[in-house]
Amino acid sequence: METEVKAQILDGPSMNRALARMAHEMIEQLEPLDQVVLVGIRRRGIPIAARLADLIERYEGTRVEVGEVDIAMYRDDLTEISDAPSVSGTKIPCCVTGRIIVLVDDVLFTGRTARAAMEAVMDLGRPSAIRLAALIDRGHRELPIRPDFVGKNIPTSHMERVGVKVTEVDGEDNVALYSIS
Repeated sequence: METEVKAQILDGPSMNRALARMAHEMIEQLEPLDQVVLVGIRRRGIPIAARLADLIERYEGTRVEVGEVDIAMYRDDLTEISDAPSVSGTKIPCCVTGRIIVLVDDVLFTGRTARAAMEAVMDLGRPSAIRLAALIDRGHRELPIRPDFVGKNIPTSHMERVGVKVTEVDGEDNVALYSIS
């Protein structure tokens, strides 16, 4: 399957502005902040969650806790992907019971990743609320899941792919739309 860049959606500065806007929305909507835990969905959700925590601390002076979740064992297509999935583990620095959990992902598409992440968190306890943050919402939901915090909405077709790069993983920040042929 070949892909070609169709459009550059976000560069580094515009990605930073989108994250700053998301952080401000979180500050306004999530009370109290000391009960919030940002949980990045492996892989690129983890650095995005850390950046959001840094921004919240810069703007509000409160450091929210950051964790990570690996959804490999919660995927509904597990048997289609591999007989022996690679699992990196879930690392959340506190008890989730009674906390406001914000799942953070790079791209929200069908909603299946978010559903799997919710199941993984619920296996650890009973949060007071679970919210969803996505840098990019590309539509095409298969489940009744919607993000609470979005960096950018990008209408796409099924013949397109959204590629997110973050410095911590890829050495650069950008979001591009690719045509799949």
